[in-house]
Amino acid sequence: MIWSLLGAIAAAVCFGLATVLEAVAARRAPAADNVDPRLLLRLSTQLPFAAGLVLDVVGFVLELAALRSLPLFVVQAVIAAALAVTAVAAGPILGVKVSAAEWAAVVVVCAGLAMLGSSAGHEGPAHVSHTFHWTLLGCAAALFVVGMTAGRLPGTARSIVLGGIAGLGFGIVAIGARVLTSLSPLDLITDPAAYALAAAGVAALLFYATALQKGSVTATTAAMVVAETVIPAAIGIWLLGDHTRNGLAPLAITGFILAVSGTLALARFGEPAPTGDEPAPATPASAPR
Repeated sequence: MIWSLLGAIAAAVCFGLATVLEAVAARRAPAADNVDPRLLLRLSTQLPFAAGLVLDVVGFVLELAALRSLPLFVVQAVIAAALAVTAVAAGPILGVKVSAAEWAAVVVVCAGLAMLGSSAGHEGPAHVSHTFHWTLLGCAAALFVVGMTAGRLPGTARSIVLGGIAGLGFGIVAIGARVLTSLSPLDLITDPAAYALAAAGVAALLFYATALQKGSVTATTAAMVVAETVIPAAIGIWLLGDHTRNGLAPLAITGFILAVSGTLALARFGEPAPTGDEPAPATPASAPR
């Protein structure tokens, strides 16, 4: 199980670095008034975004491996803590000043993850009905429709709602990976859950990139973190049989709250401060303190 936990942490490192690269590309692209699926195609021509996608793929493979033996509430909290990685990297790489309070938040995240890791029970692939797999695919389709509609909302409301929808999409990716009965190519092409996690992943990436173009980065990232951690964790416990080691549920709950709370305190690192002669967006990342 220790290898699975290390794999989840490595996935968080990949996602944290990818966040920086993809957010830079998203801010450089012309902003649209609604969700434009062609945005991902335009962004893919930019080297930072392409490099971020490579890191995302590596991170997803590591996350998938971790989800085969760890509960959702552990893996999702670790993945959300990618913002702690972004915060640590922001200073030396991006020249972003990290405050003492934010360094404290990084420590809180690490403490929370240590509690979660020590309390987690060993899991295997969740055994659910085939109907559950089809339901996941239906949820992914519904999420896309809702996200496209939310793209018409004004200002901050759009960024927050799209951030939450992106988080739900990443949550479906994690749940789908958790319930895959087999990683055999022949089994994957016949499993609705495989299509659900692929579709939800692409939709989540599109909605998050769109949300970053306008509105508050902190609010967008906070909405995504809550949606991608709390809801999948609840589903894992109530429907998939995720559990802690005997007598360690209070430790797991405390660790989860600390990890998520610390991550929310680092939400501004969902998008780095602008560099060079790029105009500074009206976000907390560039506002005076």
